[in-house]
Amino acid sequence: MKFFYLQKSDRRVILLLMCGIVAALIIISITESETPADNTLEQVKQKKESNPRRQKSGHYTYYQGEARQPELFPFDPNTADSTQLLRLGLKPWQVVNIYKYRAAGGIYRKPRDFARLYGLTLKQYRQLEPYIRISEENQPAEKYFYKYEPIEERDTVKYPIKLQAEERIVLNRADTAQLRKVPGIGSFFARKIVEYRERLGGYYRVQQLLEIEDFPETAVDFFIIPDDTQFRKLNVNRLSLNELKRHPYINYYQARAIVDYRRLHGRLESLQQLSLLKDFPQEAIERLEPYVEY
Repeated sequence: MKFFYLQKSDRRVILLLMCGIVAALIIISITESETPADNTLEQVKQKKESNPRRQKSGHYTYYQGEARQPELFPFDPNTADSTQLLRLGLKPWQVVNIYKYRAAGGIYRKPRDFARLYGLTLKQYRQLEPYIRISEENQPAEKYFYKYEPIEERDTVKYPIKLQAEERIVLNRADTAQLRKVPGIGSFFARKIVEYRERLGGYYRVQQLLEIEDFPETAVDFFIIPDDTQFRKLNVNRLSLNELKRHPYINYYQARAIVDYRRLHGRLESLQQLSLLKDFPQEAIERLEPYVEY
């Protein structure tokens, strides 16, 4: 409180000194805080301008080297290095994609595989295609063995030798192994032929094979049925409804019509006795006749 006992002129001098000190401290603090920030901004600006990967738009791109005229020479895309790929006229980012593809275990097995390179135009591919060389080491291994494996050592069980045009097999006696020798017949149709033969009781004409869904018509000519072929017969006077309808040529309604006819009229002597029934048109009777006995 002694300050207030000083003379008025002394108090003014002291206040001026204090204000000057405070102002000096403020100026010093402001100067020190602004100088590093300015320097930092200047450094960042220089770094941006000197970065070759940054364009005016602010987006990063791959380094753009000097433009060069593409060179065409034989190359293997599985082993070519970046220098060779760039000489061919490919972009740096395309070369990077090739390296990534190979690092992930990808292999170019034929020239056309190289056409999948992202960004490669049709014009570029047509220029490069005559110069693409895929080494034998990168070809599928199976091609090597099929190339050098003798024909006589082929697996005839898995790949049976097909019949010649003049050869024939007996349809009702052949097993699945023999059936697979017929051109156009594989394991699936060989099994279907045998299954349908068992359901029918035997084939009485080769055209019955066409009743199998999607059966190849060209295969029919390789089968024969001898005249003395025996068929499994259906006794229409003894079999029950369920037994009758198991045959491919008798549906439920036809089986019921046979059972009802026997109950009302007695034994059947001929299928023509059923011709007046709506479930037995003449075509159905003729198809079933070889398999019926009385």
